[in-house]
Amino acid sequence: MDVGVDLVDIKRITKLIRNKKFINRVFSDEEIKYCSGRKNSAQHYAVRFAAKEAVWKLIGKKGIKHKDISVINTNEGKPNIVLSRKLKKLESKISVSLSHSKDYAIAVAIFDSSRK
Repeated sequence: MDVGVDLVDIKRITKLIRNKKFINRVFSDEEIKYCSGRKNSAQHYAVRFAAKEAVWKLIGKKGIKHKDISVINTNEGKPNIVLSRKLKKLESKISVSLSHSKDYAIAVAIFDSSRK
């Protein structure tokens, strides 16, 4: 089992999301809709950014862009990783856990090669 972890300062993301180019370059349309609809949208953007970084560290391949990795919640609220077509075969093997406070967001991604 491999693990990727990322910690993000929410103040940093608050500044970055003021730039629509940043948002559109990093987040999927579904992520933007989800985060923008939340009261503290910066926390939601930050934790998704942390998840993208944690998954990127986990996969460790060059050429992966932030938009190749998305975080979509199930109907029950559990976060799931959705990967682009070129990485799709890895998707079912990755689990993610997200958390945030007022100041920080953290994501842990786990790759379990035994999962189908």
